[in-house]
Amino acid sequence: MGRAAELHPLTDLNGNALLRSYEERVKSAFDRIVPVLKRLSALGWTPDFEAQAQRIAETELGFLLPSRILEDAWVGGLDLKTLFAWSVFETYRRMADDFFENDPLGGRDVKDFERFIQECGFHLMDVTPCADGRLAHAISYVLRLPFGAVRRKSYAGGLFDVENTVAKWVEVELERYREGKPNTADVPTRYLKVVVYHYSSVDPGHQGCAAHGSNDAAAARASLERLQAFRQAVENSFCCGASVALLLIGLDTDTDAIRVHVPDAEGTLDPSQAVDALKVHAITRDLEAAAARERIVELVRAHAPGSAEEGMVRLAARLIENNLSQVDYVRQFHGGRYSDVGHAERFMGVGIGFEEIQLRNLTYFAYLDTVEEGAADLDVGRKIFGGLTVSHGLPIPVIIRFDYHGQVPGARERAVTRCHRLDSALAARFAELADQGLLHRLLAVRDCDAGRGIEVMGTSLHLEVAGGH
Repeated sequence: MGRAAELHPLTDLNGNALLRSYEERVKSAFDRIVPVLKRLSALGWTPDFEAQAQRIAETELGFLLPSRILEDAWVGGLDLKTLFAWSVFETYRRMADDFFENDPLGGRDVKDFERFIQECGFHLMDVTPCADGRLAHAISYVLRLPFGAVRRKSYAGGLFDVENTVAKWVEVELERYREGKPNTADVPTRYLKVVVYHYSSVDPGHQGCAAHGSNDAAAARASLERLQAFRQAVENSFCCGASVALLLIGLDTDTDAIRVHVPDAEGTLDPSQAVDALKVHAITRDLEAAAARERIVELVRAHAPGSAEEGMVRLAARLIENNLSQVDYVRQFHGGRYSDVGHAERFMGVGIGFEEIQLRNLTYFAYLDTVEEGAADLDVGRKIFGGLTVSHGLPIPVIIRFDYHGQVPGARERAVTRCHRLDSALAARFAELADQGLLHRLLAVRDCDAGRGIEVMGTSLHLEVAGGH
């Protein structure tokens, strides 16, 4: 970026350095795959081709390729489609193992944030970003929250499943009554439901949310309607709507700046009124840190549609402050705006889980139990990867993943069954792609109670893969 003086006094420079290192390490691992395969393709077959190819792969990718494919290259050429999918899957597996074993983002350190949100009057923050891969880093980067303290479940257009969220609300409230977690039921805190919609400042008419026709006003309205439906569902079913709080956040996917729609004391949100982090950055950049914090709180309070609850003001101010670091992150390392203003996802993630995906444009999500349930999200993903991979003759790499609770009898077996059922359904729904070798799947499960990594069940490639944990 330009001069260091342009950085905000509240920017976390050490945090930015840590996040940049992680982003570069993970994304470069995926982005080396195609250049390596091009290099192997250019080698041509010679008696020592396999040895040369494995040396290149081990040096550039960090792992060896399936020897069977290399051994057969002399017959019909190198099977680049299979090698591409296999390499994406192996890179993903290694990334996931590192994430769960080493916690490179420090996202499991949740005590301070849990204490803070309870002081603000909330006992759980449940966030739904759009499934677009440009929002996959919303928790750890954009909002700078510990992923272990936040429930994240992505849906196309931010249009979350109301019934599923009500079920989660019931689960959380029951745990408060029975176990006093995260606090006891007599503490007057609420379940906070947040939707993050998105828009593009570079190309607003084409690079906004596809589910809403790149119309950011429509995206905000639809997200608000879904939030209101959730609160109404709780009120209609349990007569306790006061235990639900709502928050709406917009994200500019080009700059990572957010705008927070702060509700008034009655919980009313105005989609046309918001606190803009870019404007806050400009207004407070020349202040001392303490004065900047005070000014942020004033700006948040001024942008609520009426008098706002103090706890919500504190939370919104913290989110804005956290986002200032991300605004500067994009300025430091991406010239102020991302070069990939559109889609650049490396693979699709389908099923339930994916806590380890915390990077922008790494994954397109389709959270679902069945293909029928997530048909719309899958079709959006198919369209995205039609341009990213299929148009270049490469397959769509899909990770099918189901997390389960190991203490529940039969949970692992049911997760495995779901993986295989979804795999068959995907192959049938996109049969033309599958038949041409343009759709490949890796199947994995994970015991979220065990604190370990994923367990790979197999792939559509019919090749041996590394094992999980």
